[in-house]
Amino acid sequence: MKLVIIEPLGVDKDKLLAMAKEVLGEKVEIVYYDTRVTDTETLIERGKDADIIAVSNLPMNADVIGGCKNLKFLSVAFTGVDHIAIDTCKANGVVVSNCAGYSTVAVADLVFGLIVSLYRNIIPCDKVVREGGTKDGFVGFELEGKKFGVVGTGAIGMRVANIAKAFGCEVYAYSRTVKEGNGITYTDLDTLLSTCDIISLHTPLNASTKGLINAEKIALMKPSAILINTARGPVVDSQALADALKTGKIAGAGIDVFEIEPPIAKDHPLFLAPNTIVTPHIAFATKEALVKRAVIVFDNVVKWLENKPQNVI
Repeated sequence: MKLVIIEPLGVDKDKLLAMAKEVLGEKVEIVYYDTRVTDTETLIERGKDADIIAVSNLPMNADVIGGCKNLKFLSVAFTGVDHIAIDTCKANGVVVSNCAGYSTVAVADLVFGLIVSLYRNIIPCDKVVREGGTKDGFVGFELEGKKFGVVGTGAIGMRVANIAKAFGCEVYAYSRTVKEGNGITYTDLDTLLSTCDIISLHTPLNASTKGLINAEKIALMKPSAILINTARGPVVDSQALADALKTGKIAGAGIDVFEIEPPIAKDHPLFLAPNTIVTPHIAFATKEALVKRAVIVFDNVVKWLENKPQNVI
């Protein structure tokens, strides 16, 4: 049985392989690739003899899955699996497990980093003070008392909601699943968008959420509102958001995710929008989260080998 770790997983190679060895012992032969490639031919070459592949966010499209003839199990070191050809996996009998939960703390931390940076003008304040300026024009806002909207109350959305409550926010939510008794007011999306001062997105990417926050929805938001997206890029219409920011229809945005993985073209519309902080899809990536993720990756493999697969998509 061969396990191919088809890309680096963000943990030092020696530490990662030691973790794998401790959990898996001699149950599998492990092949590790320490470079990240995205072309189909190379991915097939790397995985062609693998029974098991561990992958983070490389594009495992239908051609790649089909080209890995021995593949039986895919351990995805990510929560979302929109980069995986799930239908092809099912057709080929490939079991897919993800790593839900590893980045809950990390993503929530960045959400509030983005919010506080926007509310307190941290980036422009850093610039102006280095240039001999003052606070004039940069007096910010407090979170206490703000209406905070969470779109999607899975694990990450719930943590964000709880932190928002700790800041003294009044928390609203729109979600497929309503979780009662949490001090959160559930409502429809339009009401949430028109009511809240802060909107934080925490939905998966699927047919129902692609383009969920479009020009029509953004138009419902307050001129003083800010939008935070640490979910998936295509959930938001980037051009519509950029247009709203440029015309002052909303006050700001914190964006960690885009239509494609970084590097992003320098002319991306959000790079030209005012009051916008962008980060390179890093919300999930803390030292602690990446270790948590590796633990789940290998635990998924163990459970599959024991015919007790977990975290199955």
